[in-house]
Amino acid sequence: MERCNAFGRCGGCSLQGVEYEEQLKRKQAAMETLLGGFGRVEPIIGMKDPLHYRNKVHHAFAKDQKGRILSGSYEENTHKVVMADNCLLEDQKSRQIMATIRKLIPSFKIPLYNEDTGTGLLRHVLIRRGFTSGEILVVLVTGRGVFPGRSNFVKALRAEHPEITTVVQNINDKRSSMVLGERSIPLYGPGFIKDTLCGCTFRISPDSFYQVNPVQTETLYGKAVEYAGLTGKETVIDAYCGIGTIGLVASKHAGRVIGVELNPNAVRDAIANCKANRISNARFYQGDAGAFLRAMADRKEHADVILMDPPRSGSTREFLDSCVKLGPKRIVYVSCGPDTLARDLAYITKKGYAAEKLQPVDMFPFTEHVETVVLMSSVKE
Repeated sequence: MERCNAFGRCGGCSLQGVEYEEQLKRKQAAMETLLGGFGRVEPIIGMKDPLHYRNKVHHAFAKDQKGRILSGSYEENTHKVVMADNCLLEDQKSRQIMATIRKLIPSFKIPLYNEDTGTGLLRHVLIRRGFTSGEILVVLVTGRGVFPGRSNFVKALRAEHPEITTVVQNINDKRSSMVLGERSIPLYGPGFIKDTLCGCTFRISPDSFYQVNPVQTETLYGKAVEYAGLTGKETVIDAYCGIGTIGLVASKHAGRVIGVELNPNAVRDAIANCKANRISNARFYQGDAGAFLRAMADRKEHADVILMDPPRSGSTREFLDSCVKLGPKRIVYVSCGPDTLARDLAYITKKGYAAEKLQPVDMFPFTEHVETVVLMSSVKE
């Protein structure tokens, strides 16, 4: 298999040169070691084609010693930009657009942002492509709001890539390692794209959480809904709901869905997605998931199923305690952090729940990461 020229320097992947079947065996063994104490770990679900699966491409920009424009990922544990000419993970169309942006920067005399001095303009570029819809979002992250010649820059970019459906300027004027700032300005198109997943259409804004591997996401969410065991009558909580992906997919099989998410922009997208899909039995709320569930429990409300997809840091003790207090029959935990999943399972299995099914899904081939869907059922009944 071809090896990326940046392998060993870029922090993007660590399993290049390892045959894909061997990658899956290693990940299976790791999950059995970590999670096997809670129950049988099902065989990991891999990909038929594990290349170029990332629908989101993010590059930082810099110049080399000869003044040539570079873009790519940071070298591991540094802020040194490493350019991968033949990345095996990134979407190829998005990479072509990145190459055009690198070519246009000198023509438009766009100064690159300098992290040390806080000067310059262009900090990052983020590209998101809907693999089903074909829509493409280009986000130009700048260190200040003033962007001379931005209209002509966008015209030149779209002249070479008319398939781009929207371009956004995101302003990040803080001395921070965060990629995106708080303010976005659409320069062309609506400022978001739409894509279809599991039969639902989703609106994706610059900072929306949307899984980067759509092929495996359908498998992941399909398993989550299957484990939920819905009959059309249940009240379902979709915690850490993002733009509503799991909840809206589950709504077709549930009585009602209540989604909660901290990011207000994601909640806005979730509400829009609900309307766009003509779903009437789902509601989405902005707030901390733990506090939201605690308030429901204090009001003596009940949920039959809780779907939870927390960040890599896992859930909180407050959230897990509130889950137990609500007394759902089933908790379906979608995890992108096996270590924190093991920690959370150790806690909640002491609170009247047993891990019945543990299903790893290879969402990120050529990396060490694994996502897992776990069904926890109440043993009180």
